[in-house]
Amino acid sequence: MDAIFRALSDPARRRLLDRLNEHNGLTLTGLCADMGMTRQSVSKHLDILEEADLVATLRRGREKLHYLNAAPINDIADRWIHHYDRARAEALSDLKTALEATPMDQKSDQTTFVYTTYINATPEQVWQGLTEPAFTERYWRHPASGGVSYRSDWRKGSTYDVAYEQVGLVVSDPEQVILESDPYRRLAYAWHTFTPEWASEHGFDEATASAWRAEPRSKVAFEIEEAGEGVVKLTVVHDGFAPGSAVLEGVRGGWPAVIASLKTLLETGSALPAA
Repeated sequence: MDAIFRALSDPARRRLLDRLNEHNGLTLTGLCADMGMTRQSVSKHLDILEEADLVATLRRGREKLHYLNAAPINDIADRWIHHYDRARAEALSDLKTALEATPMDQKSDQTTFVYTTYINATPEQVWQGLTEPAFTERYWRHPASGGVSYRSDWRKGSTYDVAYEQVGLVVSDPEQVILESDPYRRLAYAWHTFTPEWASEHGFDEATASAWRAEPRSKVAFEIEEAGEGVVKLTVVHDGFAPGSAVLEGVRGGWPAVIASLKTLLETGSALPAA
């Protein structure tokens, strides 16, 4: 927490976060534009933001791209909000919203979602949480449809099914494929299919469901890294979206809750209640 508050205390670093909030996935050159400081100074500020996990980075060829990571703000809200009076709680909420929300006129530039968190668990336990139906149905829950089981042998090239056991719904498609599988290190798969049955269960009207189905199939990847004894750094990268993607806006709101529930399940034995 100290690193987070230290990072947020500097107006230049808050401005860099604002820049990433407006346009995620910027290079160092892009972030330096109009900052009124040297490239070296911007780099030092980014190092502090990365140390606090407020900024996550990805390599795309020779470029290093920077992404806003809202997980630490979520942690602040979860840990401290009940200790403050309403006015201060609302101030924290405003900060969380400012870092997570994307202005409507900028959304068309967003094509990648990145989210990083730390879990008190082993890489093997996190892998179990991501792949075993007995785990996913406990933390990946829909208020109306119950738990969600992801069924696969999790080998590269295999397909997977998404099963809502409570309502007897199974989403299968030959394009729901495991793209990468390196146990305890990395897992990636093509995102699931928005079948009419799935859309109906989630309360989508046909126009919205059709628009989602018309988008290119996206991909989600999970990076599992040891970050100290008994601690895992989990990074979720969901990309492959077209500019202005409605599906991206959907997963942007869903992933933080899913990953927070996974973290809680692995650390305490109980998942968060379905929202």
